[in-house]
Amino acid sequence: MQHEPFVIERTFNAPANKVWDAITNKDQMKEWYFNIADFKPEMGFEFTFNGTNEGETFVHLCKITEVIPGRKLTHSWTYKDYSGESFVTWELYPEGNKTRLVLTHKGLETFPDTAQQHFAKANFEKGWTYIVGTSLPNYLEKA
Repeated sequence: MQHEPFVIERTFNAPANKVWDAITNKDQMKEWYFNIADFKPEMGFEFTFNGTNEGETFVHLCKITEVIPGRKLTHSWTYKDYSGESFVTWELYPEGNKTRLVLTHKGLETFPDTAQQHFAKANFEKGWTYIVGTSLPNYLEKA
């Protein structure tokens, strides 16, 4: 059984403060990520959003578990009505006028096998690769 977390790393042509704002400001997030009604990069803050896979909507329930302003944000990632708990970590590494982002999503193996078509690691890989590899850089270049 594979219990390796999914990790994706990208470098953006944007300073770290701009990338931090993009991943923590709900008004910016809805432009490239998910439409999250309320979000604050604060320990213990809980937020929710909907995501759709193959026509089925999933309610995501998340709670911030670690914040290092401008550098690191970790939150839980669970689903309403499904067992399992995973964690998403966004880490920023300033490199001059560029920023290296490392996103780690661990605990994917905790989601139920009965819903494997929705919670397969390949689905997360596809989703995060699009979000971090296409959607976020397009937003940062436009913003």
